Amino acid sequence: MMTLMSSQFQPVLERIAAEIERTPDRGRPADYIPALAACDPRTFGMAVAELDGTVYGVGDWREPFSTQSITKVFTLALDLAREGDELWEHVGREPSGNPFNSLVQLEYENGIPRNPFINAGALVVTDRLHSRTGDAAGELLSFLREESGNPALAFDKEVAASEAAHGDRNAALAHFMAAYGNIDNDIPVLLDQYFRQCSIRASCADLALATTFLARHGIRADGTRLLTLSQAKQINAIMLTCGTYDAAGDFAYRVGLPGKSGVGGGIIAVVPGRCTLCVWSPGLDERGNSVAGVAALDRFTTLTGVSVF
Repeated sequence: MMTLMSSQFQPVLERIAAEIERTPDRGRPADYIPALAACDPRTFGMAVAELDGTVYGVGDWREPFSTQSITKVFTLALDLAREGDELWEHVGREPSGNPFNSLVQLEYENGIPRNPFINAGALVVTDRLHSRTGDAAGELLSFLREESGNPALAFDKEVAASEAAHGDRNAALAHFMAAYGNIDNDIPVLLDQYFRQCSIRASCADLALATTFLARHGIRADGTRLLTLSQAKQINAIMLTCGTYDAAGDFAYRVGLPGKSGVGGGIIAVVPGRCTLCVWSPGLDERGNSVAGVAALDRFTTLTGVSVF
């Protein structure tokens, strides 16, 4: 373990990339989304962003990829900033212990999803943000463009269409929650918003920069406050306990940082008050998390001693 200075981020990243390159098993891309199935599981990129906007990277850190469930963090922040604690009457804050697209708990918990990062919970958050903005996906894209400083960020129409064509389970989740009065918008409208949200393409550099508001305790890149200190703490806490599907306990044990993964192979992570990270490698484990991504974050916290514990 080293005492890490900012100038040492780059050599640490290069060491990690060299170790990952020697890893034989990188998992398999998400084959249930045809547009993602062709991704090379040996692709790897990693970036670290400091609070002043300085970014370090290695590998394919500037290559855009499908953000997928990583966007749930930003949608949550945008809605929580607008409605505050009222949100928690409609979605919980507990780990689910079940796969991210499970319907099992909804019936005996009266249509209230366990947390905002499983699909059911993310649908509720998107629904509520859409009611408040009229275009949840557009609001999200604008926010990501501003925080990353990259106006070229865009939706991937092919990925959105692919998810819509294979979105029966998400439709079932939405209809089930609507039956309990926990969805406000028409289901087709909500699903379109949700699939567009998940289709946004961004690089490790983009996402590391866009996440720094959580490391700055709610302060955006332009110096304005999006979240209160308490709200920023809440989101970081939910990322730690719920951000990597039903592997969140193992992720907290290995990495020791708030994180959020997506089935496109990306993972963001937050070191409050210090920096943010994003790693990308499309090969997933059986729980939907990037094999190389988790390993790289594990090595980062091991080598640097940086964690929330």
